[in-house]
Amino acid sequence: MSNYNLTHLKELEAEAIYVIREVAAQFENPVLLFSGGKDSIVCYHLARKAFYPAKVPFPLMHVDTGHNFPETIEFRDNLMKKTGDNLIVAHVQDSIDKGRVVEEKGIYASRNKLQTTTLLDAIEENKFDAAMGGARRDEEKARAKERFFSHRDEFGQWDPKNQRPELWNIFNGKKNMREHFRVFPISNWTEMDIWQYILHEGIDLPMLYFSHTRKCFVRDGIIMGKTDFVLTKDDEEIKDMVVRFRTIGDATCTGAVSSTASTLEEIIEEVASTRVTERGGRSDDKRSEAAMEDRKKEGYF
Repeated sequence: MSNYNLTHLKELEAEAIYVIREVAAQFENPVLLFSGGKDSIVCYHLARKAFYPAKVPFPLMHVDTGHNFPETIEFRDNLMKKTGDNLIVAHVQDSIDKGRVVEEKGIYASRNKLQTTTLLDAIEENKFDAAMGGARRDEEKARAKERFFSHRDEFGQWDPKNQRPELWNIFNGKKNMREHFRVFPISNWTEMDIWQYILHEGIDLPMLYFSHTRKCFVRDGIIMGKTDFVLTKDDEEIKDMVVRFRTIGDATCTGAVSSTASTLEEIIEEVASTRVTERGGRSDDKRSEAAMEDRKKEGYF
């Protein structure tokens, strides 16, 4: 009699692959949202595993704010060239040009919130009925309320009080015309799980996640990387700092951490000892107590 035991990473992997295959089985036109961040990279890796040796049977989509770190875009494009999968890019700049959204002005201006309109327009234009992504419950309290299958109404809005039960991981993907679902295959993963899995699987990541020297300044206690579209105040000193990013998003609202961790093993050791949450450096989450939940109700991922 054989003794077959799964490690906790293999259990999480099997659960995520099961969710991804359920999406492919239940929905006619799903899409995998891809930002070039570590969580979406892991989701893409899991999707490739789920259908290997066949290709991933649905496209990927990146909602590009136009204010991303150049390293992220370079990594995204190189990965797509390597795998040959289909990537759709929805540009926030197009939404601005069409008058669908109004760009914020001033020192604290960010395009992060504008992504919602671009995402909803892209879902409607491409007639996607399910959008998968790498959100995790441990990231933020609003995301902790999500099920694996998160129903959205015809306006793309989320009602946290109207979640469907998922007993025994039985998922209900039924919907009405023009409604869709957001799906979170790695909901039960933690930041530590992500890093341990990346190490175990040998997954490539953008260099932003590893310690490097870049021009930065400190704003409201957050280390910000200096780019052409991040404005600074007169009293904000720009200097070379040794940093890395724990999460990657719009450069105007994504903070770095002071770190010398340049290998996956060192990052895992650092994450194990930190007392600051992964999104502690995201200024967009600090705009109000319920900033993330408010955005999700409007259609944000």
